Amino acid sequence: MLSVLRVHLPSDIPIVGCELSPYVLLRRPDKTFTTDDVPESAPLDGHFLRYKWYRIQSDRKVAVCSVHPSEQATLQCLGCVKAKIPVAKSYHCSPKCFSDAWQHHRVLHDRAASAVNENGNEEEEIFGRFSSTGAGVISASLTGSASSTSLINGSTPLYPTAVTQRSGGETWFEVGRSKTYTPTTDDIGHVLKFECVVIDAETKLPVGHPNTLLTSRVIPAPSPSPRHLISVGGADMMGQLDSDGRLSSSGTFTVLSYNILSDSYASSELYSYCPSWALSWPYRRQNLLREIVGYRADIVCLQEVQCDHFDEFFAPELDKHGYQALYKRKTNEVYSGNIHTIDGCATFFRRDRFSHVKKYEVEFNKAAQSLTEVAVQTTQKKVALNRLVKDNVALIVVLEAKFTNQGADNPGKRQLLCVANTHVNVQQELKDVKIWQVHTLLKGLEKIAASADIPMLVCGDFNSVPGSAPHSLLAMGKVDPLHPDLLVDPLAILRPHSKLTHQLPLVSAYSAFLRGIGLGSEQQRRRMDPATNEPLFTNCTRDFIGTLDYIFYTADSLTVESLLELLDEDSLRKDTALPSPEWSSDHIALLAEFRCVPRTRH
Repeated sequence: MLSVLRVHLPSDIPIVGCELSPYVLLRRPDKTFTTDDVPESAPLDGHFLRYKWYRIQSDRKVAVCSVHPSEQATLQCLGCVKAKIPVAKSYHCSPKCFSDAWQHHRVLHDRAASAVNENGNEEEEIFGRFSSTGAGVISASLTGSASSTSLINGSTPLYPTAVTQRSGGETWFEVGRSKTYTPTTDDIGHVLKFECVVIDAETKLPVGHPNTLLTSRVIPAPSPSPRHLISVGGADMMGQLDSDGRLSSSGTFTVLSYNILSDSYASSELYSYCPSWALSWPYRRQNLLREIVGYRADIVCLQEVQCDHFDEFFAPELDKHGYQALYKRKTNEVYSGNIHTIDGCATFFRRDRFSHVKKYEVEFNKAAQSLTEVAVQTTQKKVALNRLVKDNVALIVVLEAKFTNQGADNPGKRQLLCVANTHVNVQQELKDVKIWQVHTLLKGLEKIAASADIPMLVCGDFNSVPGSAPHSLLAMGKVDPLHPDLLVDPLAILRPHSKLTHQLPLVSAYSAFLRGIGLGSEQQRRRMDPATNEPLFTNCTRDFIGTLDYIFYTADSLTVESLLELLDEDSLRKDTALPSPEWSSDHIALLAEFRCVPRTRH
């Protein structure tokens, strides 16, 4: 007979908006095991599985900390309550938590105060007595014991007493009848119960006892402060991206580049500082999707996208938002894991803004084979291939714009755009391999440029810091022969050094912050390194903080209109590296708004 041996969840902390998918191990009548579903429509040996989800509503609802959502709140900021700031943001788990978060938390008060002043009300009445140091004078303790019926703020109940049954002060509300369940805001603060039972297909009665599991209390999805587009021409674009996504004018377009951190690399050993629930793929994929969709970019270049995640999640989900998807999986000559979980580069574009013209795939392994055939001695071929074959790839897409380019010299001409998306080898000791991969990509782009009058974008994670040889090659068009990176060249593939050049007029998009005017650009300059004209960081872990990601553009045919503001270390809580509950990758997203301009002719 069909029987359930085990049920469990990958993470026992449920988050609003993130699907819960229990693991159910079954034993078939023939004594074999399976995790496949057995629905009523396809019973097995006269039996099927029935699932139910319940919300357990206790007579004492619990508030959760706004900073550490897996912790129960013990105090509430009265300033938030009086200023009518969303109540979920007013809770903290300890005085230290509240004090540590004050620099970020006070921004909520400042914004509320500005809104109050605009309405002609007295700011002093609400905010005048608050300490600027963030001391606990603005908070009230949330006290309660096992016998209390609600959380108490002074003498005023924060929540009404829950309706109870005879079962010891708990009410079970059925909320779902499928194997999976996605928590809603109604579930916040409550424990969920999953029930799985074998049902006789003929009598529709349960066979044996149900298998159940309880989750921790449902927590709200953390919401990071929104990042804004900042004009580099003077007028700062304050406010979030418009709901219709058309912040930019008809003659401009936006490009996003983002290494999303493949699930296969997101181990608790590497990122021990990130809570396990925030590191789980069911949580991260929803948080990443919410972030990516929120930017409303016309073109999206993602790196570290697993093959199965592209097919099963990103392509269908972004299709719902109007994006067409293209993908290039890494090659698998070195990779020894599951072929379906190997990662690659994914490029998406909005169908209402662009149409697909052509796709080129660059496999650096093939380029390595060609190189070793002609440039490496026979006795060294195996050694050379072992060093050069690293499975990295690039995806090059040629698109045609559907919008008009205002101010163009020939308004009837097709407006093409070439977008390269790549992820360069990560191993820091293989400096020669990094330079060779970047040089190989640029030479391929030069061939495309020679065949068509076409603006170009080169996006990705280059695993190269500003000032490194790969960065110099991209940004300067050449590498100083005395550059220390060139000392690492055991195969002599970088010689003569004079060949390390290209003719594409590439400029890093974010260097525009150092040329821009206006308050927004001035604030962003503090987050830039003036020595390299690049952000201080795009990758931030406990072991490394620095810039590895770039968006380069051909400056003779494109101009930067605005840039997505950078994060700084103050934007991240002082005890947090990436990934975190708020930001689900160890990299930050880069986004630039461009306008096509008449090509400069010499």
